[in-house]
Amino acid sequence: MEQVILNALERTASNKRFNEEGFIAGVMYGDGTTDATSVKFELVPLRKILGKHGSNAKVVVKYGEEEKTGFIKEIQRHPVTAKITHIDVQLVSKDHEIKLQLPIAYKGEENLSSQRLQLQIQKPEIDVFGKMAIMPDALSIDVSQMVLGESITIKNFDLNKEIKVTDKEDEVYASITQMKEEVEEVEEVVATPEAAAAEPEVKA
Repeated sequence: MEQVILNALERTASNKRFNEEGFIAGVMYGDGTTDATSVKFELVPLRKILGKHGSNAKVVVKYGEEEKTGFIKEIQRHPVTAKITHIDVQLVSKDHEIKLQLPIAYKGEENLSSQRLQLQIQKPEIDVFGKMAIMPDALSIDVSQMVLGESITIKNFDLNKEIKVTDKEDEVYASITQMKEEVEEVEEVVATPEAAAAEPEVKA
């Protein structure tokens, strides 16, 4: 399993809105401590982690000389621009049980398109509960050999039996549907009696 490193740097808590180029304000809490630690995270690496591992990504937080396991608990965004403004990271021991949303990665979609089929996603993540130590970063499934009408449910994923899925038992995450044909609409020109009468008569 890939280890995701998130570097945290010291941040002086202030009543003023945090605005430092290239960084996002955040806090770390948990792991037996009652007080939250104010930190800042580098924006570019943080975006990459969220893009690849989802909004509840498991991370190893490196803060000074210490490394602790945790996961991204909450992401705050600007109400208009949707830019990230604040990150909460909860630190937990490996034996701690946590609730997460695991992102689903689909492989082989290009093979579907060659058969005029497409993947229609209904739910992009799976809600689960289990120990931090055995929790994967994401779940993946190969859809290249699936056929029209097949649905993807929890039975399609190879998930550790000790991890409990908290979604509905019959939850459908995606399905294989027919690719819509792009039909070019051609306007039909219908000759009216008036138009026919207006046409000049051609004599042999």
